[in-house]
Amino acid sequence: MSSLSQRFVLTLACANRPGIVAAVAGHLSNAGLNILDAQQYDDTQTDRFFMRVVFDPVSGGADVEELKSGFAPVAERLGMTWTLRDPSEPRRVMLMVSRFDHCLADLLYRWRIGELPFEPAGVIANHPAHTYSHVDLGGIPFHHLPVTRDTKLEQEAKVWEVIRDSKADLVVLARYMQVLSDGLAAKLAGRCINIHHSFLPGFKGAKPYHQAHVRGVKLIGATAHYVTSDLDEGPIIAQDVEPITHRDTPDDLVRKGRDIERRVLARAVRHHLEDRILLNGSKTVVFAD
Repeated sequence: MSSLSQRFVLTLACANRPGIVAAVAGHLSNAGLNILDAQQYDDTQTDRFFMRVVFDPVSGGADVEELKSGFAPVAERLGMTWTLRDPSEPRRVMLMVSRFDHCLADLLYRWRIGELPFEPAGVIANHPAHTYSHVDLGGIPFHHLPVTRDTKLEQEAKVWEVIRDSKADLVVLARYMQVLSDGLAAKLAGRCINIHHSFLPGFKGAKPYHQAHVRGVKLIGATAHYVTSDLDEGPIIAQDVEPITHRDTPDDLVRKGRDIERRVLARAVRHHLEDRILLNGSKTVVFAD
């Protein structure tokens, strides 16, 4: 019988070749580990192979560092980029927000009810604390770091200092309406998620819902993606849409858009926390549950 006390998640990517699945499964079996769930994808256009495996010990316990050491020769032989993690150790998440706080409030609610398994590392805001007076921060460290065009470099240096000192594993731009510099985006590569209040790649920039209204669109949406130095061009993680009609005003679109943004950002954060996302160049492979 399998142990129910421990579970581990292995993700990997490598050039496609015969025998990858057999090598992974064989190693886990020989190490006394039981596969609970396995998903794989072969990108025939890039000839890259991606895999996510959830496993547990058949009996007794297991140490994640020993598991990594044991798997390392397999990964080296097959040229893998890989991670192996104990999901019972929650990642530390830094939340960044501007004036609109609906995504911040939603993420904290989902954290409190146990839907999103993370440890809040803090909140960074470019507006003062009273802006979020109706959001229960519950003792979470709050950092007010105002920014202007003239102070952007100094403010970003403080932002990075807070992120670094808090040992945050993931940064979530929960409607943080400032463009990150190329330098900060590079430091946060692969671990910074943004929610864009539009169905990218359309309607970029300011007031996308107003742009959509002018164009008479019948669907609005939101996009969660990893942040890169190219504005709103990072690998997309999750998207969703909402139907609208000619009767909807720009305010109606904003109201409906808030709901889309909340659920799309939460979905993207959960996928990241559960190691379901593998980068594939400018795209992502998302192993949904």
